[in-house]
Amino acid sequence: MPRFKLIVEYDGTPYRGWQRQAEGRTVQAALEEAIAAFAGGAPRTRAAGRTDAGVHASGQVVHVDLPGAWRADTVRDAANAFLRRQGDLIAVVSAEAVDDSFDARISATLRRYRYRILNRRSPPALERTRVWHVPRPLDAGAMHEAAQGLLGRHDFTTFRASQCQANSPVRTLDRLDVERDGEVIEVRTRARSFLHHQVRSMVGSLVQVGLGRWSAGDLSDALHARDRARCGQLAPAAGLTLIGVEY
Repeated sequence: MPRFKLIVEYDGTPYRGWQRQAEGRTVQAALEEAIAAFAGGAPRTRAAGRTDAGVHASGQVVHVDLPGAWRADTVRDAANAFLRRQGDLIAVVSAEAVDDSFDARISATLRRYRYRILNRRSPPALERTRVWHVPRPLDAGAMHEAAQGLLGRHDFTTFRASQCQANSPVRTLDRLDVERDGEVIEVRTRARSFLHHQVRSMVGSLVQVGLGRWSAGDLSDALHARDRARCGQLAPAAGLTLIGVEY
């Protein structure tokens, strides 16, 4: 069957994450329903990253095998038509035919995430589900400096969810930048793969640095302790977006 690569964006707020579950609406289930509505059968999608409940995506990559001959623009437009009718906060940005050796998850060489923090006294009204509101002043410069100590290949057990199913806690972090733009602090990170809750755990710990509660040395000590109990607060899902996947 022909294989298609889809670039998908979604607001993760109303969903219980990407992966299909026995209970609750998920992004995968909604997308598969949309594809089945025009292609028939029971299509199964595979994504580059299994985002958690409340996490967003602007550059999620998905592949799906479809019976019959379909134009890529028809796949995109037909899926979007169904998603709109259902009121789902999901859009297929693009679709293209690919070789059946392409695997959205296994073939990926880099994944990029962005985390946004609204750093002001007043709470958000327009972006309530898209940022983490931290009312106390944060030192973004100190956060960035401390973040550089997490780059490279490490055992990230401290920043790994207790239910993480990865075979190894060792990952290589290529980028972890912290920048302020007015009231918003953005954390951008890049790696071939991430552990469950790794980005949100790192961000929560960096906020401890920004508040002056931790030093860069404290963050480094937490990393090398390889102890989940040494992690800072888990940052809320709302601020996290999967922004791109490279192959």
